[in-house]
Amino acid sequence: MTPQPNPSPMSDTLNLHTHSMHDPVAASLDIIFIDGFLGQTVIGIHHDELHDTQPVRIDLAAGLPRSLACDTDHIGDTIDYSEVRSALCEMMANHRYRLLEAFAEAVASLLLGRFGAHWVRVRVTKPRKFEDVDSVGVMIERRRRQPPSASERRGPAEVLSLLGAGMVPGERG
Repeated sequence: MTPQPNPSPMSDTLNLHTHSMHDPVAASLDIIFIDGFLGQTVIGIHHDELHDTQPVRIDLAAGLPRSLACDTDHIGDTIDYSEVRSALCEMMANHRYRLLEAFAEAVASLLLGRFGAHWVRVRVTKPRKFEDVDSVGVMIERRRRQPPSASERRGPAEVLSLLGAGMVPGERG
């Protein structure tokens, strides 16, 4: 049996993008990606995985609404994938996760929080973990949480204050 090349996670990203055309936010994303980041780290649950580093591959895609960089040609107006790569190197060296799921979640949080992505897809795999398998791993997708509405931002004290003043929150008068 001849080994087949690994399908690119990028094709999955493009499929998601075209599948989401009915969603105007997803349809207008600029997607910055890193495909095939390879590093060595200690991760796993089995005794033989807890002491020596092993190869881990990370593929990621981070979506932004049409980035200003399209007009300004300035790296500060988009996600700088060299900065993302540096952050991944640091994570590989310093994390304490045992499961790929938890590690992938941390990568997604990094992209959404520190780098301002609105949507991410993160795939983390262990290549050749088993002799008869190309790779094993996990792929997750996350979206930036929408900012709370004005009524959700009101704390209990503000609501009580409004009620005490004879006003009903959310009611127009």
